[in-house]
Amino acid sequence: MNKTTFIIPVLVIAIAAILSSIFIVDEREKALVLRFGRVVQTVEDPGLAFRIPLVDQVVSYDDRIISIDMEAQEIIPNDDRRLKVDAFARYRITDVELFRQATGAGGDQAIAVADNRLETILNAETRAVLGSVSSGDILSTDRDALMLRIRNGAAVEARSLGLEVIDVRLKRTDLPSQNLERTFLRMVSERQREAEDERARGREAAQRITALADRTVVELESEANREAQITQGEADAERNAIFAEAYGQDQEFFQFYRSLEAYREGLTSGNARLVMQPPEGFFDYLRSPNGSSDQ
Repeated sequence: MNKTTFIIPVLVIAIAAILSSIFIVDEREKALVLRFGRVVQTVEDPGLAFRIPLVDQVVSYDDRIISIDMEAQEIIPNDDRRLKVDAFARYRITDVELFRQATGAGGDQAIAVADNRLETILNAETRAVLGSVSSGDILSTDRDALMLRIRNGAAVEARSLGLEVIDVRLKRTDLPSQNLERTFLRMVSERQREAEDERARGREAAQRITALADRTVVELESEANREAQITQGEADAERNAIFAEAYGQDQEFFQFYRSLEAYREGLTSGNARLVMQPPEGFFDYLRSPNGSSDQ
């Protein structure tokens, strides 16, 4: 009976010691085992782990991706147009021992310290990157390169905190309210200048087209007149050749034909009156069938 009474407490103490030496690491966490404030073990794999009861202390840290919303800040790009930038970042604890040394705390308190220090790094990097480009580049939809530059720059300094910066995103990039009207007027002025440039180029193009069309018309008319004169000259030459041939074959008929042509031209209705002397030979073929003036 006395032996049993002795064994049971020993077993209870042994079981309690064994249970207190076991701790569970969640799959969403990493853990450090501290002995008198000094790190003696880093546990990154989930499952059961062991410690010395009443001596070792276990501190857990979140192993998930953590988001941080940065306070909006004013940025001055290289074209001196102020912008209000609102951004956020995502990071993860990669080196828990270095993270412990940098923050000096554990749990939520360590995360709060890390957020503050990381936000300072991100703000400085954001001002440096966005201050080196124009506001048009920042306000454009194609700004992934800028966010990548901010992330890469911040990642270098974040390693000293045991952190990995996964991503940085610009949520909003707006103009401050006091600059909206001035920016709007500047945009209107720029669009008016661009429109006037387009109109000037249009007028210049129209003048070139008109000049080319006028020159083409003159060239076509000149070519047409030249061809007409050539054709007319060839026709006159052919007509004269026909007349000469007809005159050589029958002089009397040729004279008769030429007289009929003269009557048609000279006696057309509406012409001026003809004043001639009676013996004039113009009406010879009207007085005599053979064209003689002797009656």
